[in-house]
Amino acid sequence: MQNQIAKNSVVTLNYTVRDPDGAVIDDGQHPLVYLHGGYDGIFPVLEEALHGKTVGESFQLKLQPEDAFGDYDEELILVEDAKLFPENIEVGMSFERVSDDGEEELIYRITDIADGKVVVDGNHPLAGVSLVFDVTVAEVRAATAEEIAHGHVHGAGGHHH
Repeated sequence: MQNQIAKNSVVTLNYTVRDPDGAVIDDGQHPLVYLHGGYDGIFPVLEEALHGKTVGESFQLKLQPEDAFGDYDEELILVEDAKLFPENIEVGMSFERVSDDGEEELIYRITDIADGKVVVDGNHPLAGVSLVFDVTVAEVRAATAEEIAHGHVHGAGGHHH
């Protein structure tokens, strides 16, 4: 039984995420299970803070926007002609848009509809927000060879193909 978080550990975390005002963003109803060691399973700053921790350890970590969902980018707000959209659109709907070079897909949310125009926002809903994580290490185990090869956790709470 492995107790300390190291590269290629499968880590189970009990956590909550709040904004700086204490409002709950994620109540952590489902524990977070990820493969530790630079597999992009969680925010790198959080992963760094977890390295070397043991089962039962708890801590709080505040992530600045640039370490979480990024800073708010005004250029990702677009005003489009409503004729470009289906008739049944509503504020709050999301859709994917591939960038002009076909490389990147961004999720845009509709934030306003007025006067034949639709305002869409490509920022993550939590862009520009600092996140405060309360984390307890619930479980640590060695990853299987398959999990390491695939770069993510399999099985309960993990990724399914």
